[in-house]
Amino acid sequence: MQIHIFRDAQLAGRAAATLIAAQLLRKPDSILGLATGSTPIPAYETLIDMHQTGMLDFSQAVSFNLDEYVGISPEHPCSYHHFMQEQLFAQVNIRPENVHIPDGNAPDLTAAAKAYDAAILQAGGIDLQLLGIGRNGHIGFNEPGEHFVYGCHKVALSQSTIQANRRFFETEADVPRYAVSLGIGSIMQARQVLLVATGSDKAEAVRRALEEDVSPQWQASILRTHPDVVFLLDEAAAGKLRHRP
Repeated sequence: MQIHIFRDAQLAGRAAATLIAAQLLRKPDSILGLATGSTPIPAYETLIDMHQTGMLDFSQAVSFNLDEYVGISPEHPCSYHHFMQEQLFAQVNIRPENVHIPDGNAPDLTAAAKAYDAAILQAGGIDLQLLGIGRNGHIGFNEPGEHFVYGCHKVALSQSTIQANRRFFETEADVPRYAVSLGIGSIMQARQVLLVATGSDKAEAVRRALEEDVSPQWQASILRTHPDVVFLLDEAAAGKLRHRP
């Protein structure tokens, strides 16, 4: 496990982009696991700049996103389909057929989740998985619980997650109550994991993930057992660590 602390969120995001770019330069047909939310935006902005200046080519890359809300259309401005198009895909040369995002409107969500896991395996597995962390320690939409869920699955979102995502919707009532998410097993199968955490509101989540017992009550804690995980933090997110690197 590696832990790196940067002055601010922009530098943490640029560090994440540098590692993603290195992966693509080393293996142009890399399988990338991508995340949404405000945390990865600086990384995506840096990757777009690298592409537009001719440094980075996405034409052979394949992406699998972590999650999607249940019950809103891909065109909805708060859907993760829409987010990824706006924040990355429309501004780089990744092929549309190489982009994969869970289907939150599938008639059979269980079957669709199993098919999503199968598609990742058929593609060769995720080379590099980008993650954020929720205030309650969730990664993807794997909420605190009694156990770790292995595969892609439908998740009931916790009240803290609903409140955290309220800012993206007109009212709290508009926030979806369910999502489809890669499971912890799917995440842990990635060959490398990058977790980016920025802001003081993530400091307690980071501390518990890194310094308390591994527990499904704090899902991100399982990452400490991964053979190649890198935590990229800004000073605010690292603010509650008792043992800094």
